[in-house]
Amino acid sequence: MPKISRRAARRSGQEERLQRVSSASSPATQRSGSPQEIEQEERLQRVSTLSSSGSPQEFFQSLIRPLDLQEFFQRFWERQPLVLHRSDAALAGYYGSLFPLSGLRRLCARGLQYGTDINTCRCVRGQKRLLNRAGAVDFCLLERDFLEKKATIQFHQPQRFQDELWRIQERLECFFGCLVGSNVYITPAGAQGLPPHYDDVEVLILQLEGQKHWRLYEPTVPLAREYSLEPEGRIGAPTHDFILQAGDLLYFPRGTIHQADTPAGAGHSTHLTLSTYQNMSWGDLLLDLMPGCVFDRMKTDCELRTGLPRGLLTTPSISPAVSHQLSVFLQRLADVVDHQGQTLRSSSMRRDFISHRLPPFVQDPQLLQPVGGAPALQDTVSLRFKDHLLLTVEPSPDHTVIQAAAAVHVFTAALHHDEELHTAGVLITSVRSSLSAHTHTP
Repeated sequence: MPKISRRAARRSGQEERLQRVSSASSPATQRSGSPQEIEQEERLQRVSTLSSSGSPQEFFQSLIRPLDLQEFFQRFWERQPLVLHRSDAALAGYYGSLFPLSGLRRLCARGLQYGTDINTCRCVRGQKRLLNRAGAVDFCLLERDFLEKKATIQFHQPQRFQDELWRIQERLECFFGCLVGSNVYITPAGAQGLPPHYDDVEVLILQLEGQKHWRLYEPTVPLAREYSLEPEGRIGAPTHDFILQAGDLLYFPRGTIHQADTPAGAGHSTHLTLSTYQNMSWGDLLLDLMPGCVFDRMKTDCELRTGLPRGLLTTPSISPAVSHQLSVFLQRLADVVDHQGQTLRSSSMRRDFISHRLPPFVQDPQLLQPVGGAPALQDTVSLRFKDHLLLTVEPSPDHTVIQAAAAVHVFTAALHHDEELHTAGVLITSVRSSLSAHTHTP
């Protein structure tokens, strides 16, 4: 495949303006020094912001600079891809330090396992061919597959091996308020690891080393909820065709069909994929809220407790009369939520996030350890990492509606960070108290 300019863009055989943002420095009329010195100062400031411990919003703003947050979410988020080409040596150097190919031998010495930690694959005639070996990863064999078989090396959850990636993901989880996953892909020159496909996540690509040729296509399923391969014959011409270089950034919404290869003669490519917003739609929230909403309403609405028509479960389809009655109940629930202020309880989505998110990024591991014993109801508790804790008050499963009681559940993320999958290790504390004197029982 011929080398394509990193600023080339095609759509259905005709040129289309690719949405890009220039990374040119702002006017320097208020600063002293030569233009070169001012530009270098601004570049170092951008890298410093990325690597500092600022707020989650400040971090994400520095990640998509020079675009501002409002423009990003109004023009691009869930709408269209964004490509940021940045000829910034300082930023490229920072990106390159996140997961360099030169550290591969050191990582393999830590007992990595195929499938769990690493996948090796290659795209062959539009299909993904998995090249994994059995058991532990041997660096010499991995290097041979990389060079001779043109295998792409995929690292799962690379933040387990690089603390700076842990810091980046933890900041992003605080910013988005949901889980952020990651993978690192290392692809040799003239190779492609994955066939055209789309994902069920919002995707941020950071080009760490080398070059990567990307082609994006119009979604067949906008804002898709599932991963799916797409054959070349179905996807048409690319809407975007470009090359990322070290320091560049790419964003595209879930459902965007994409494929990427490393240009021949360009050396290897390393990029970091950050993914988020999986199962984070309004539909997912309704699926989470509705069971609790119906359960609570049944306590006060006698009609919801009346029996179903005889034989309903043995009929092949729902009758118009039953459909109408269900519509009446749904409208009544909507009215209660809209006008009567019924409290909605999101349970599984919030618990899943808090229970599986990364622990806070701290330099001193001792800061992640709780101080003192389990709190009692009369205690005053100081929360060190509020974003990493969920406290819920729910009906106790040990009591009936007549004898009401509540259980206070405290969910936190794992309080340690190591090479195990970060989804392991959840602290769940329950404090129960009788609420008979304070709970209205219909």
